[in-house]
Amino acid sequence: MTDSSPSGSNPDEMTLDEIRQAIAPSLPEHVAFDGWSDQALALAAYQHKIPIERARLAFHDGRIQMIDAWFDSVDKVLIEKAESLSLDDMRVRDKIQALIMARLEIMQPYREALRRALSILVMPSHVPHSSQLSWHAADLIWKLAGDKSTDFSYYTRRLSLDAIYMATLYVYLDDKDPELANTRQFLARRIGNFMKVHKIKSWFKRSEDSKFSFSRLLGRLRYPSK
Repeated sequence: MTDSSPSGSNPDEMTLDEIRQAIAPSLPEHVAFDGWSDQALALAAYQHKIPIERARLAFHDGRIQMIDAWFDSVDKVLIEKAESLSLDDMRVRDKIQALIMARLEIMQPYREALRRALSILVMPSHVPHSSQLSWHAADLIWKLAGDKSTDFSYYTRRLSLDAIYMATLYVYLDDKDPELANTRQFLARRIGNFMKVHKIKSWFKRSEDSKFSFSRLLGRLRYPSK
């Protein structure tokens, strides 16, 4: 196993943030056997030649902080991978599907770690934090897809994608197909439904704007366009 410490830094000289970044990508391979536990942290720390005391200090909040760090590392890989997806040539729905599938494929070798993470995050005491994580994932995907909305649609798009992404995660965890065919089909249907609703809302908005307005007519009569 290779040492992925930042710039080959001496572990004793690394900041706690650098230790988290170094250890995070290696956590899930140990979590599959030992859960999100101190044992998994110890093995990942040993892999990077980081003293366990320093690793425990970096992850002093325990397993939730370990899960956060792993998801952060997944996001970094997704941002890099997005550059090779030719997103500019895709429709919006295809961009969203490509990005969600890319994120799932990054986590594919560690599905058991993901399953264990979700089982922790759905606990009542962790639901608010879980909501923040799923919102962050939806926000990142929209931004990578080129969304620049700043009005109310900024929130509705993310709330909708949040729901789509979380529902897809559970299909993904049970998908036995090597190519994740069931996951792809489910995701495509959900995104298709979202796009239809979005188009209907846009149509209604246009219809409202195009309706006869007596006040608008008076305004035009009073201030005719030149």
